[in-house]
Amino acid sequence: MSIETAITRAWQRKAAWLWLLLPVSWLYGLLTLLRRQAYKMGMFSSFRAPVPIMVIGNITVGGSGKTPLIMTLVNYLQQQGIKVGVISRGYGGDSSQMPALVTKESLPSTVGDEPCLIVNVTAAPMAVCPNREQAITTLLSAHPDLQLIIADDGLQHYALQRDIEWIVVDVARGFGNQQLLPTGFLREPMSRLKGATVIHHEKPNAAYAPNNKNLAQRLTMQLRPDSLYPLLSNDDLRSLSATKILTSAATPPIQGHVHAISGIGYPQRFFSTLSTLGFEVIEHPYPDHHDFSLTELLQYAEHPIIVTTKDAVKIRTLLLAKINSLKPDELINNDVIALANRLWVLPVTAELSDTCYQKLQQQLTALGIEIPM
Repeated sequence: MSIETAITRAWQRKAAWLWLLLPVSWLYGLLTLLRRQAYKMGMFSSFRAPVPIMVIGNITVGGSGKTPLIMTLVNYLQQQGIKVGVISRGYGGDSSQMPALVTKESLPSTVGDEPCLIVNVTAAPMAVCPNREQAITTLLSAHPDLQLIIADDGLQHYALQRDIEWIVVDVARGFGNQQLLPTGFLREPMSRLKGATVIHHEKPNAAYAPNNKNLAQRLTMQLRPDSLYPLLSNDDLRSLSATKILTSAATPPIQGHVHAISGIGYPQRFFSTLSTLGFEVIEHPYPDHHDFSLTELLQYAEHPIIVTTKDAVKIRTLLLAKINSLKPDELINNDVIALANRLWVLPVTAELSDTCYQKLQQQLTALGIEIPM
């Protein structure tokens, strides 16, 4: 078990020994406050982009549903005729090759896993770089007609001025012991939520159905699972010399035991979703943005494997590279081929309350961007 996984589990169960780290949290909190005030007072320079910037992030460590929210917003804005682009720091990518534009051909090892996922799903113009100013400059150089740029997870990046901030809060996970790192999993104090646009990520529940008045009056989102699909698509299979050997079933496993492999910030949500769908889940949590190896994946041989879309972009690249390297006589009874045949992906879609879209319309209208409702 990695240190990251161990401390994440300690946060989840509110382990008593974490309070020994409280002096470190106080120091972290002081430095965070001083840094933010320095930007407010102009002691540190910040970049004002020539187009409106919408930052979507959270105040906690780990997943909150931010990436599915971004994809839903991008798809919605595109449908409304708004020219929207996305930037990200490109975590997990090769910073020596940044700033870089993200395309459907980009590799997770170069630009990061989440940027690959966002572009594959939305086809939105996107650039990555730890320096957000360079990411924006690169993006606008290639797409000068953009009307809005969404910054993925740039809430604490105060070197970038922003026009809109949406903070995603996972209601089910909460705030743990409500302490800053490392005693708790807060990046910033809860006071940071005051005056911000807070999107409450809630579990799918009949009480919060889209036509329910309770939901319609709140800024909420839910992640709803879509249909499972094989990790390697038909297009992938047609491009491989192993086409006739790869025989993923036409329908995914409906019930029974499955290996659930997750390298996301809050894997328990993924495991719980699979359990709700009726699977007997064998949980395999890995650190966020984990780079999987074939050795790790091959050990899960006795049951189908289900992964998240975020992990799928890396595992797919890994599998395709390996299968393409195999000689024709190595394709029969090959462990990697067998692995590919039992890998499935569970996609999720963020569904927003009507008030989220109403709030977005108000904020963009104030910036001179009109969305028909």
